[in-house]
Amino acid sequence: MRVGVLLVDDEPLIRAGLRAIVDSEDDLSVLGEAADGAEVPGLVARLRPDVVLMDVRMPAVDGIRATTHLMSAVDHPPKVIVVTTFENDDYVYDALVAGASGFLLKRARPEEIVAAIRTVVAGESLLFPAAIRRLAARHAPPAGDGLASAGLTEREREVLRLMAVGLSNVEIAGELYLGIQTVKTHVGNVLAKLGVRDRTQAVIRAYESGFVAPSG
Repeated sequence: MRVGVLLVDDEPLIRAGLRAIVDSEDDLSVLGEAADGAEVPGLVARLRPDVVLMDVRMPAVDGIRATTHLMSAVDHPPKVIVVTTFENDDYVYDALVAGASGFLLKRARPEEIVAAIRTVVAGESLLFPAAIRRLAARHAPPAGDGLASAGLTEREREVLRLMAVGLSNVEIAGELYLGIQTVKTHVGNVLAKLGVRDRTQAVIRAYESGFVAPSG
């Protein structure tokens, strides 16, 4: 099955470039475009894309507000990848907190854009984990057990720590000598207990709560 993509950017040339990259792949397809974040919920409800490539800075409704609205207004919202000029932009962090699964730089190479879409759809590893960790660490409190009330088992806590340093399910399985399906089950339990929709949100929670120290 093809992965459906919605492009959201106020610059027509950017959208045209992204469309050319996405539509050149056999397993990806652009379903629609928007020039402003205000259009996103309606287009998502009608087109049902799997992924939204969302410019983080737009003049009317920016990517943060659009992502926040999308997460609450649409049942089973798609994955959101925010597109930005600077990876250390606080707008990016705010978008991740709002529900985005990761981000892309506007200077990213075509193969990086394609890989990013496939990564967030698979949901088994973080998109650019080192950069996400740096952003989260800038907002982290002192180390502590801020997730004590979540009721994570010791194994789930180990899995979350490894997720937070960017390991994929396969890498976690190797680190803990577990089967891949067992790891997937633990990851699913972590997401459910934290009340988050994907591993990026779980990692943000791990850092914001002090459960994982900024040093990793």
